[in-house]
Amino acid sequence: MTDTSLHDEVIEVARDLIRCDTTNAREPGLGNETLCAEYLAGYLRGFGVEVEVVAREPHRANLVARLPGSDAGAESLAFVGHTDVVPCDPRDWTHPPFEAVVDDDGWLWGRGAVDMKNEVAARAVAMAELARSGFRPRGDLWFVAVADEEDGFADVGMRWLLEERPDVRPTHSVNEGGGERLPLSDGREVVCYSIGEKGTLPVQVTAVGEAGHASVPTLGRNAVPLLARLLPRLGDGLPEPTTAPEATAMLRALLGRDEPDLVAALAEAETLYDGLGDTIRSLMGSTLAPTMLWGSNKRNVMPARATAEVDIRIVPGTTHADVEGRVRSLLGDDIPYELTWPEAMVEASSSPVEGVVPAAIAAFLEAEGDSATLLPTLCTGFTDSNFLRAAGGTHAYGFSPFRTTPNSVLESGYHNANERVHVDDLLLSTRFHIDLARRVLG
Repeated sequence: MTDTSLHDEVIEVARDLIRCDTTNAREPGLGNETLCAEYLAGYLRGFGVEVEVVAREPHRANLVARLPGSDAGAESLAFVGHTDVVPCDPRDWTHPPFEAVVDDDGWLWGRGAVDMKNEVAARAVAMAELARSGFRPRGDLWFVAVADEEDGFADVGMRWLLEERPDVRPTHSVNEGGGERLPLSDGREVVCYSIGEKGTLPVQVTAVGEAGHASVPTLGRNAVPLLARLLPRLGDGLPEPTTAPEATAMLRALLGRDEPDLVAALAEAETLYDGLGDTIRSLMGSTLAPTMLWGSNKRNVMPARATAEVDIRIVPGTTHADVEGRVRSLLGDDIPYELTWPEAMVEASSSPVEGVVPAAIAAFLEAEGDSATLLPTLCTGFTDSNFLRAAGGTHAYGFSPFRTTPNSVLESGYHNANERVHVDDLLLSTRFHIDLARRVLG
C-alpha cells in the first residue's frame, strides 16, 4: 500500500477511535471501552488477523489480536495500548473533544489524540498492513488494546487480562511513554524512549498535638502549626544525586561520557534543555510531594491531629523500609507525628537500556536519515508496561515517533484541553511499527 493510502487509513481509524467516548472515571456506566474493542476487532478481522474481545465487564472490554508465528520457540512482540481516556470539559476546547476535527493545518483534535488513541490507531493499522501484505512472523505478533489504564480502580484492564490469559506473555513489547523530540541548546536533538516506570508508595504524615478551643490559641497544642513546621523538612522533594542506573544512562547519552561529578552533570543537562536536570535528578531516588491537607472539621476547634498526604514516586529496587527510613530521617524526632500508608506499594520496574527493541528504534531512525540521539528515560507516571514485566518478564518499552508535533504540544495535551497531534505523525508511527515487527520478527 502507498504511503498516501496508509496515511488516509490511519487518520480514519484514529478519528473513529476518538469519536468513541471512552471516558474513564469512578462513576457507574463510564468507560465503555467495548466501543473501541469491537471497532478494532471488526477492522482487523477483515484482514485475517486473529481477534478476541475479552471482558470482565461487558461494557469494558479489551482487544487481543495476533498474527501467529511460524516458530513456537521464537521470541514474540506485542503492540500495546489503552483505549480509555481521562474526563474533559467541552467548554474548554477549541473543537469538541469527541468530534475528531482535522483542521486545515493537519492537526487532529480530540480527547485521546495524544493519550493514546493516536498510537492505538497506528499500531492497529500497522497490524492490518502486515497481515494483508502476507507477513508471517517467526514469533507471535500481538496487538493488545486494553481498558481502564487511566484509573485502574475497576481492575478490568491489563492486570486482570494477563491473569485471565496466561498465553499472552510477549518477549518484547512497545507501549506509550516515549518518542518525544527535544532540541538541545548545543544544536543536537534527542528522541526519548521509555525503559520503565517509577512506582508509588504514598504516605500520610499526621502531626500530633492536643485539641483546644480556637478562641484561646494557647490552649492545647494546635496540630496545624505543628504540621506546618514538619512539611518544610521534606525540602524540595527531590532525592540527593546518586548513581541510579536509569539516571546514569540518561546522563551518559546526553553528555557522551560518564561524569563522576553528578552535581556538575545535572547542571550541564539543565543547560542543554530547560528542566532536564531536575527530571534526571528525580530518577535518582524517591520524590516526595505533599498534595493533600486536612485538619479540624470545625473552624472553632483546634485539632489534636493534622494530616498531609505525600505523593511518593519510587525507583526500581526501592523497598518500603527505604521510603519510611528516608521520611523519618527528614522529619526528625522533636515534633510528635504518625505515619500511615493509605495504599499498598506499586513497585517500579524497568527493562534493559540496550536490547532488541531499542536497537530496532535506532535502526529505524538511521534508515530515516534522522541523526537524533536516543535518550533512555524512566517514566515518572505509570503505564501498563509494569504489568507486562511483572507477569512474564517482558522487555517492555515506550515509544512512538513524533517529528511534526513539537514536544510543547505533546506535553500541553496530556490530560488537558485542546489535546492534538499532527496527522503526519500518525503515518510516521504506522511506518515505524511495521518496520519494528519486520526487524524483530522477520
